[in-house]
Amino acid sequence: MADEKRPIIIKRIKKVSGGAHGGAWKVAYADFVTAMMAFFMLLWLLNATTEEQKAGLAEYFTPTNASTSDASGNDGVLGGVSMNPDGSQASAVTISIPQVKQKIVKDTNTKSTENSEEKTLEDAMAAKEQSAFESLAEEIKASIQESPELSQMQDQIMIDITEDGMRIQIVDKDQRSMFKPSSANLYEYARKMIKHVGVTIERLPNRISISGHTDGVPSRNRIYSNWELSSDRANAARRVLATTNISPDRYAEILGKAGIDPLLPDSPNRPENRRITILLIRESSTLPTNFLD
Repeated sequence: MADEKRPIIIKRIKKVSGGAHGGAWKVAYADFVTAMMAFFMLLWLLNATTEEQKAGLAEYFTPTNASTSDASGNDGVLGGVSMNPDGSQASAVTISIPQVKQKIVKDTNTKSTENSEEKTLEDAMAAKEQSAFESLAEEIKASIQESPELSQMQDQIMIDITEDGMRIQIVDKDQRSMFKPSSANLYEYARKMIKHVGVTIERLPNRISISGHTDGVPSRNRIYSNWELSSDRANAARRVLATTNISPDRYAEILGKAGIDPLLPDSPNRPENRRITILLIRESSTLPTNFLD
């Protein structure tokens, strides 16, 4: 009995991890998260894609009827159908790719056309404004020549059209000044001339710049220099223009330039350098389209 061998017993212990239900819930949760991610990605794609891209995707997933050919393929268990004459199978699904690049080119061409149209319109308005300036300049000159009161001053008015606009300059002459000496008090004939100009230019909507100029002779008054004198004379001209129907908001600037911008640079002390400059600022966008109609 002592030599009798005892049987060997092997006990297998199965370990269960993850609680009472194991790890099955993790798989279900992962599937749920994946499905939600796919759902939100679908919502994002629907919002981010264009109509053409949506149409292309829809066409991609649309079932297509495959045509069969007896020229290839075999009957039986391994028999099949082929869509191509050479016997190879081909996918019948086609994808319509939106022509994004072509659309960009089209948009660029559209913008180019719009810019060209705007440029053409601007050129037309600028040409109309130029014509309006020229017509008004001729009208002012003719009306002054025909006026008994103003015709004697016709050699004191200078009208030209610059890149800044239509410039009207009323200048002094020997023995015929617009202002009383060293003051901003206008003589009556100069007042009538400025008012006549104001009545004419009132018809255009352009903004107005007025500048006063003196000659190059320094002022003897150290307190009241040519700067103050030229500024006061420009404002005196503005007050005369204000008696016409010119709107106050049309005045862009009133400047006093003393003698820094002489009409005759080689003769800065000549009386012609003492002048009032009225500038109708060039701005074609404000010109009425029916001005010349």
